[in-house]
Amino acid sequence: MIIDTHLHLIDRSALRYPWLAGVPAINRDFSYEEYAAEAKRVGVERVLHMEVDVDPADIEAETARVESQSRQPGSMLAGAIASCRPEEANFPAYLDRQRANPFVKGFRRVLHVVPDDVSEGGLFRENIKRLSGTGLVFDLVVLPHQIPKAIALVDLAPDVMFVLDHCGVPDIKSGAEHPWRAHMSEIARRPNVAAKVSGVVAYAGPDWTVETLRPYVEHTIGAFGWDRVVWGSDWPVCTLGGGLSTWVAATQALLTGCGDSERDRLLRSNAVKLWRLE
Repeated sequence: MIIDTHLHLIDRSALRYPWLAGVPAINRDFSYEEYAAEAKRVGVERVLHMEVDVDPADIEAETARVESQSRQPGSMLAGAIASCRPEEANFPAYLDRQRANPFVKGFRRVLHVVPDDVSEGGLFRENIKRLSGTGLVFDLVVLPHQIPKAIALVDLAPDVMFVLDHCGVPDIKSGAEHPWRAHMSEIARRPNVAAKVSGVVAYAGPDWTVETLRPYVEHTIGAFGWDRVVWGSDWPVCTLGGGLSTWVAATQALLTGCGDSERDRLLRSNAVKLWRLE
């Protein structure tokens, strides 16, 4: 069975998503019910909701909405990775509120859509350090050339666990491995970083095959090792590259030859440990 660590739900009637206007292919509602109908067929048993970069005024409303959905009978929603703004002075108060809610398992601040100096600011870095001792995980989403910026954050807080989303967002469509490959090897040297094997079908172009994905997925797993990788769908972004069922099938093909223990660590047990799901 699979724990999906990267589900986005979109409800434009309740929340605002400024960035969606620039991505017409997914500029619609994507409900839990639509996701769950497919996810249950491919073996997903539990799922973490990943923040969807809503309007900053809607951040806490997004978490509350997902938590409400998790209370429905039979819901697979096991927790939320909430949005945050560490660059703002009100982050400590926000952190205190989220720490009081066991449904919140971690945070993410989308960094590839803001200037690099956002994550280099003193306040941002000081607030990242505030995660020390909380048990909350911080997801990083950056482009390959920005991975050194992520490394700088990781090194500032060695007792905070970080997760690098989407195999470091390689440019698979162009077949580019530089500087992605070297940067992935370097960030993987930090024991407080895990990698999320997620959503890469969206970066692969329309004619991708399993062999198109293989160098990127295998290098990620090889660099981080089986104890520091987790799996995510990145639904509905993965629909740009074939959809949830296609990505699950590709993942299973990529795991051909792996042992049951290795498969379980990637698809389930590492996520249980990392986000405290038991």
